[in-house]
Amino acid sequence: MKITIYKTILFTAILVVMGCKDKTAVVIEEAQEPENENRIELTDAQLAQTDIVIGKVEKRKIGHEITVNGMISVPPQGNISVTVPYGGFLKYTEMLPGSRLKKAQIVATVENPEFIEFQREYLEALANNDYLKADFERQQTLNNEEVTSTKVFQKAKSSYLTNKANIQALESKLRLIGINPTTVKDGTISSVVNVYSPINGIVREVYINTGKYFNPQDVLMDITDASDLHVELKVYEDDIPLIRNGQRIRFRLANAPEKWMEAEVFLIGNNVLEDRSITIHGHLKEHNEDLLPGMFVNAAIEVEAVQLYAIPEEAIVRFDGKHYIFKSLGKRKEGEQMMNDYEMLEIMKGNEEEGFVAFTFEGTSQDISTMDVVLKDAFTLLAKAKNSEEEGEGHGH
Repeated sequence: MKITIYKTILFTAILVVMGCKDKTAVVIEEAQEPENENRIELTDAQLAQTDIVIGKVEKRKIGHEITVNGMISVPPQGNISVTVPYGGFLKYTEMLPGSRLKKAQIVATVENPEFIEFQREYLEALANNDYLKADFERQQTLNNEEVTSTKVFQKAKSSYLTNKANIQALESKLRLIGINPTTVKDGTISSVVNVYSPINGIVREVYINTGKYFNPQDVLMDITDASDLHVELKVYEDDIPLIRNGQRIRFRLANAPEKWMEAEVFLIGNNVLEDRSITIHGHLKEHNEDLLPGMFVNAAIEVEAVQLYAIPEEAIVRFDGKHYIFKSLGKRKEGEQMMNDYEMLEIMKGNEEEGFVAFTFEGTSQDISTMDVVLKDAFTLLAKAKNSEEEGEGHGH
């Protein structure tokens, strides 16, 4: 009987212990149930300490771009070589490569004794003109009255017209070398002439120094029309079929990668070069005095553009090789505090343009058009999420 009672007590004790163990196991399992690690919450006080901005995702015109390289260039008519007919000695110039010029500004003074001879010939031709003209008119009158022969009249006419043509030629010659015929008529004769800039531009190169003699075919300096700069880009044959006139070009200088400028395709080459590329040209949208011919540029040509949902670059965070944005889940009350909830969603990045990135969701269906997302200071939420995760792991240990 005692044995039976003992067995009954032992059996009941085992059942109680097993019951306690099962109950404990359930409690532990419930305590270890993982929370959604992609959910983040901030109190109103915490939110006030951030720069977080919530807003809608908008559609923007995002283009597919081809990345190319090139340089700042000018058309042939924008490059001008300064020469002086008949040559001479360079008396003075203060021009240096990079000097900016205005049209009709003096760029050099040149001396040539031959210039004096041109002016002397011009003055002699002017002096003869009055006599030859009077003789021509007298012979014409006499010929009309049949007092003199036609031969004498024709000779007087020929001498007068020849001298008149000589005057016109000498005036053109003087203007060509930069001498005003009117000043010569007034008695001013000089062996020195001024050389003027024919355009507003920039001195690209100077080839001669003061005191040096130069021939008529020698170039004193090259001047570039700064108002006619354009981008010259190299496009390889795989991308040639995508290029059209009017397409947008974004470009930047190698020494200023953060500053983008714009141009527009206006000319497409039709000759494939040895490296299997063609050259295209783009008009600048705005004049920029910092640009100089020969500067290398990195450029992107927008070959197609569509309306896509896009988000600012700073709204996207990167973690473990993946990209995420934060969806705002709104507010809720927890005890005496108002909580702000967010959910971290993985995305696939698309084309980028002007600080905005087109995107789609990875592995989930979300209605982008109605969604409120974090547009600014998303990194704060990422840091909060990962700190919470590490604290949770540490507590578990």
